Amino acid sequence: MPPRPPRAVFKAFYRWTRDLHLYLGLFVSPFVLVYAVSAIQFNHTLMPWGGVSNAEVAREERVVRVVVSDSKNSLEIARQVRQQIDVRGEIGYVRRKAGSREVRFPIETPGHVTTVDVDLSAGTATIQQRSTGVWDGLTYLHKMPGPHNATVRGNWLVTRFWGWTADVAVYLILFLTASGVYLWTVLRADRRTGMAFLGAGLLSFVAIIVAIVA
Repeated sequence: MPPRPPRAVFKAFYRWTRDLHLYLGLFVSPFVLVYAVSAIQFNHTLMPWGGVSNAEVAREERVVRVVVSDSKNSLEIARQVRQQIDVRGEIGYVRRKAGSREVRFPIETPGHVTTVDVDLSAGTATIQQRSTGVWDGLTYLHKMPGPHNATVRGNWLVTRFWGWTADVAVYLILFLTASGVYLWTVLRADRRTGMAFLGAGLLSFVAIIVAIVA
């Protein structure tokens, strides 16, 4: 058998794992809160504290002149218009019928949606801006960048950055899960209680899966 590492190594590893579990857990907690609250928003249209999903708080409409190339790439047209009208946000999709000289797309940020209708023949863009509220903004963060419209997603730097931070949050949650199990196994006094709760959670999960699949 290979020699066991010195006891000091185990103590140092435990101490580092405990500290990382604590402080990284505090770091990721705001992201977990966003996903938790927005998941409730997804499940319930009317929030228990009075927020209503997709409620329009304010609306504004204006028409501006734009100069864009009549490109076959509708996303490129949307990018050019977004830059000229000076509206920040993620282009959600681009809608253009074959052969049409009209392009429609939304520019979205958490809690705000700007719908843009471009008339290439007239060189104008009709802009409708509306606020959808804080709770709708949380659901936007929950589902972005998301797998839908993959060819369009990530056209705004902030959206790409949020996607990166969402990935980091998931990796940290995986670390917290693994380190939590390790710390529990080290604390002998809590092994029996922890096993009971772990077993209860596992049985609950299996029961829910069986109920859904059956």
